[in-house]
Amino acid sequence: MKSTSHFLLILLLAFVAGLVLPWWSVALVAFLVTLVLPLSPGKSFFGAFLSVFVLWMLLAFYADVRNDHLLANRMSEMILQVKSAPLIGVVSSVLGALVAGFAASTAAFLRAPKAAAKATA
Repeated sequence: MKSTSHFLLILLLAFVAGLVLPWWSVALVAFLVTLVLPLSPGKSFFGAFLSVFVLWMLLAFYADVRNDHLLANRMSEMILQVKSAPLIGVVSSVLGALVAGFAASTAAFLRAPKAAAKATA
């Protein structure tokens, strides 16, 4: 249950933050959500990674459909040397998801010494 709420909270807050803040706001959201809802470093990385990956794939697909795949095809030709709109969406989603995943696991590692100190006291 905690993992599901972690996933959904990052997904929703990253979407809202993305409306008014730069792209790297997903890292801030993942970091803060993991501080509030502590999980193990592995679970926090996977939850943040998956939520931002899903969010950015949905946003990329929505933007791609709205402009009839023109921008994504041109960007994939320029960057990846292949005309593939879905591939550029996956690549950009993986990059954003890695940023969020590392931010969430950083927060989990920051909380880990506090939890270990409480357990030994």
